[in-house]
Amino acid sequence: MNQAASAEALTLAESTARAMFSRDSAAHALGIQITEIAPGQATLTMTVRPDMLNGHRICHGGMIFLLADTTFAYACNSYNHNAVASACQIDFLVPAHEGDVLEAHAVEQTLSGKTGVYDITVRLAATREAVALFRGKSHRIKGTVIESLHDAGDAAQK
Repeated sequence: MNQAASAEALTLAESTARAMFSRDSAAHALGIQITEIAPGQATLTMTVRPDMLNGHRICHGGMIFLLADTTFAYACNSYNHNAVASACQIDFLVPAHEGDVLEAHAVEQTLSGKTGVYDITVRLAATREAVALFRGKSHRIKGTVIESLHDAGDAAQK
């Protein structure tokens, strides 16, 4: 990919992420933030709050899954083609605690036709220790995240 095409792809990925984030109530409710977006990649963070703890006073696995799944969504939708999960799995490695900042990074492993495979690592931001490994399989469906170039311009201004 040449430099101009690469810059255009990055701009599209960033605009797509902004458009998705503006409608992502779950991410907003959990305080999830986007820290990096590129074609086929995404990095998001979330701080573990008291209301995210389970009966063992550690971060509920569902919260970690949600962060990983959200990161997966931003990576697989970064081309402005609607994509949803068709399957996913997670392995929990170590617990996260109240106050920990979790960082999830998604990397596209393959994209062919309507399907893709993405690996997401959730880490403790402070120590870089892996908390969970998530693999998601995506399936493209009808439509785009940003419906028109006008919408992309609006998203870029936000």
